[in-house]
Amino acid sequence: MTRSFTLKARRLGAAIDFSGELNPEQYAVATALGGPMLVVAGAGSGKTRALTYRLAWLAGQGVPPARIMLATFTNRAAREMLHRVQMLIQHETNSVWGGTFHHLANRLLRMHAQRIGISPEFTILDREDARDVMGTCVAELGIKTTERRFPHTRVLCAISSFVQNTLEPLGETVRRRYPMFMNVLDDIAAVLARYAGRKRALQLMDYDDLLTSWLGLLRGHADIRAMLAEEFLHILVDEYQDTNAIQGEIIDLLASAHRNVCVVGDDAQAIYSFRGADVRNILSFKQRYPDAREFRLETNYRSTPEILALANASIACNAHRLPKDLRAVRPSGLKPAYVTCRDHYVQARFVAEFILHLLDEGRKLNDIAVLYRSHWHALELELELRARNIPYHVRGGIRFFEQAHIKDTVAFLRLLHNPRDELSWSRCVQLLPRVGPQQARRIWQHVGRADDPLHEACTPETAALLTPSARPFYQRFADLITALRALPAPAEMIDAVLNSFYGDYIDTHYDGAPLRKEDIRGLANFATQHQTLEAFLSDVSLAGDMEGETCKTGPEEQEFVVLSTVHQAKGLEWPVVIIPWLADGRFPTDLAINTPEEEEEERRVFHVATTRAKDELYLVVPQCYYSRGVQTLMKPSRFLMEIPRTLYEPMELHEDLPEVTVGRR
Repeated sequence: MTRSFTLKARRLGAAIDFSGELNPEQYAVATALGGPMLVVAGAGSGKTRALTYRLAWLAGQGVPPARIMLATFTNRAAREMLHRVQMLIQHETNSVWGGTFHHLANRLLRMHAQRIGISPEFTILDREDARDVMGTCVAELGIKTTERRFPHTRVLCAISSFVQNTLEPLGETVRRRYPMFMNVLDDIAAVLARYAGRKRALQLMDYDDLLTSWLGLLRGHADIRAMLAEEFLHILVDEYQDTNAIQGEIIDLLASAHRNVCVVGDDAQAIYSFRGADVRNILSFKQRYPDAREFRLETNYRSTPEILALANASIACNAHRLPKDLRAVRPSGLKPAYVTCRDHYVQARFVAEFILHLLDEGRKLNDIAVLYRSHWHALELELELRARNIPYHVRGGIRFFEQAHIKDTVAFLRLLHNPRDELSWSRCVQLLPRVGPQQARRIWQHVGRADDPLHEACTPETAALLTPSARPFYQRFADLITALRALPAPAEMIDAVLNSFYGDYIDTHYDGAPLRKEDIRGLANFATQHQTLEAFLSDVSLAGDMEGETCKTGPEEQEFVVLSTVHQAKGLEWPVVIIPWLADGRFPTDLAINTPEEEEEERRVFHVATTRAKDELYLVVPQCYYSRGVQTLMKPSRFLMEIPRTLYEPMELHEDLPEVTVGRR
C-alpha cells in the first residue's frame, strides 16, 4: 500500500489529510497515480469533491497547473472547482486550462487557427447573428421558402448544430429528427454549404464551429496534435456522460500521448441525447482504453436508503449500463409513496393540497419540488396552485401559458372572444409569411373600424391592403377565422388552430416541434373542462397573472415550490419530490419510446427524477385521462411496474374530502 505521506499536498504549511477528508472511494480517485481512469459517479456521491481533490493532489505532486486540462459543461463549474483547489493548496491555479469545451476551443484556436486557414482574430457569432447569416444564405440561393414547407433559419441552425456535434451525416439527421423536410434535403444541404463558406470567407465562427475547427486541427495536423497531446499531461472531464461525438473524439486525441485521462460521469444520468449527447462515450470508454481502471463512487450522501433502493431497482432494468449500486449513509426514512388518483384533475388537486399538508407538517415551500416529464404536465397544477395562493416557480423555463406557441394559439381564441383586441390581431397576422408590423397595423386599422371585425377580416377588401406577395398567405388566416367562428367549444378551436397553417409554422420555425405540438394538444384537452370560451380565457389570464401575485423577486424574494421538468432539475436536490403523471404514454412519454435505446434513456430520466429526493418521494399515478369527453384508462408507468412493489407503499387518498388524508408521517 502506498504510504499516506506520499499522497499529501500542502495547505497553509500543513498537509491535506486526503484520507481523512474523503471517503475511501473518493480517496482512491483523488490519489490515483495516472493513466486512463473511468470514474462512475452515482447521484449524490460527491463527484465534484473527488475531482476537486484530484486536482489539488496533482498540483501538490508537482504537476504544473498549465499542463492540466479540466473540461466542464459550464464555465462557472470550472471556476468554482479551481477556486476550491486554490483554497485547498494555497497555490495559484489560474494557469490550469479549465472551462467548457467551447471556451477551451476558443483559447486554442486563437493560438493555432492559422493552420486551418482561419485568422486568429476570427469573430464568434452569437445565435441571433448566426440566424441572420443563415437567412442571407437562403436568400442568396433564391429558395422560395413561402411556396413550400422549408425550415426557418432557427431550425436550419439547429440542424447544422446537431450534424456538427454528432458527426452524423445530414441526411440521417433530417430523416430521424426532421422527417417533414426530407423532400427539401438537397436545398438544406445547399444552404448549409453556403453558410459554411460564407463564415469562412468572413472569418466568422458560430459556437459549433469552435469544436469542429478544434477537431479539424487535431485530425489534419499531426504536429499540432502531437504537441497538444504532449502538453496536456493530465486531462480531467466532468459530466462525461453528456459529451457528444465530437467532444469524445477531441478528448481521445488529446490523451493519445500521456493517456492520463480521467473521465467522471454517470451513465444513469445520461438524458440529453436530444442535444446530441452520446451515452456510448462513457459506456465504451473501457473498450477504447482497455487498460483503464474503473472507480465507482457509490456512497450517496443525499437520499435515504428507501429512495435509493427504488432508484437502484429501476435503473437495473437497463440492459446497457455500467454496474453501480448506490448506498446511503443517511438513516432509514419513509418508503416512497405510490399515490393513485382517479384522473389527472384529481392528481393536480392532490399535489396542491398535499403541499399545504406538508407546510402544516413543518416543511417550507423551498423544500418541495414537483418534477414532470413534459412541460404541459404542469398545466392543471399551475391553476390549482394559484387557486390556493401557493407561490411557485417554473425552473429554467417559462410558465406554460407564457410560452410563445401557447400565446400564439390563445391569441386566435382571444380574437374570437374580443374582435377588437388589437394586440391579438397584430400577433396572429404577423405569423403569416411576408406580413410585418406595418402591414399588420394596416389590417387592424381597417378591421377595427368595422361593425364586425371578424367578418371584415375575411373580405377581399381587407386582403387587398397587403402586398401582392402576402395576399395568398392571408387567405389561410381568413379561412382559419371562418372555421373558428363555426366551432362551439374552445378545445375544438385549439385543434383547428393546430391543424391550420399554424401547425406548419411550428414545424418550420421551432426546433423540437413535436414537443410544442404536444403542448398545444395538452392545452386543447385542458380546454375541454370549459364550456365557454370566456371561461377558458379567464382561467388562462389568471394563470398568467400568477407570477405577479405570488412569486416575488429581488431583495424580499419569498419562498416558492419549484415546478420543473426532470431535465431542468438535473444536479439539484430537494427534501421532498413529487413526480406526477407516472403513466405509460406520459412518463415515459410516447414521443420517446420508439426504440429500446429511447426507452432506456426514458428510464434514466426517471432515475434522475427519483434521485433528486432527499427525504420523501411521492409517485403519483392518474388512472384516467379525459379528452373531448372521452375517458381513457391509463396504465401505471412501466418504470413502476417493473420494480418490486415492496420498495414503495400505497398512500390512501380520500377524494370526497376537501383535503387529503395522510397516514404516513
